[in-house]
Amino acid sequence: MSSPAEQRPQAAMVVPKFFVAQRITLMVNRYEIRAANPDGSEGPLMAFAEQKRLKLKEQVDFFTDETRTRRVFSFKARQVLDVHAEHDVVDEGGTVLGSFSKQFGASLLRSTWDLSVPGLQAVGRERRPLLAILRRVWQWIPYVGDVWIPFVFHFDFVDTATGQPVLISERRKAIRDRYTVTVPDPRLDFRVAASMAVALDALQSR
Repeated sequence: MSSPAEQRPQAAMVVPKFFVAQRITLMVNRYEIRAANPDGSEGPLMAFAEQKRLKLKEQVDFFTDETRTRRVFSFKARQVLDVHAEHDVVDEGGTVLGSFSKQFGASLLRSTWDLSVPGLQAVGRERRPLLAILRRVWQWIPYVGDVWIPFVFHFDFVDTATGQPVLISERRKAIRDRYTVTVPDPRLDFRVAASMAVALDALQSR
């Protein structure tokens, strides 16, 4: 008889571990999503994401590579300038794969996100509550909050029904934003996981 874990439906694209790295330019935020090699090092490019900073409607498009000739998935807010906005993740044909949104009230002290895909509801929070508060205090100190400090913070997403880990995003110590993303739950499609991982950087301060 199979175990509950074995009975869970598997997503169409399952990637247990990958890396996200931000590339900052004047008008556009860009992200590289790379696979993890068996030895834990960074592997080939899996997707190239782009977010135009001045767009009112939050949207990030993911392409096969830097040529941006083929968009393979994206996430987009349902409402404009809404802190409670639900973001839908869609494939290249426009089919919704999942969604996520930020819990505004809970995030005032500790950033909290809801994540949903078929058969799975998850909630993600900053791992260290004290660090979350420290980041907020730092931003409100006059003349100090404008000084950029590379706080190293992590997010843990768990299944709301079982408490089991679903997605883990760990920020690495580096000048630019770099993350190691682990996906222990096979129900979470890579495209949704990659969208959530990028959103944790692109939308985190909003």
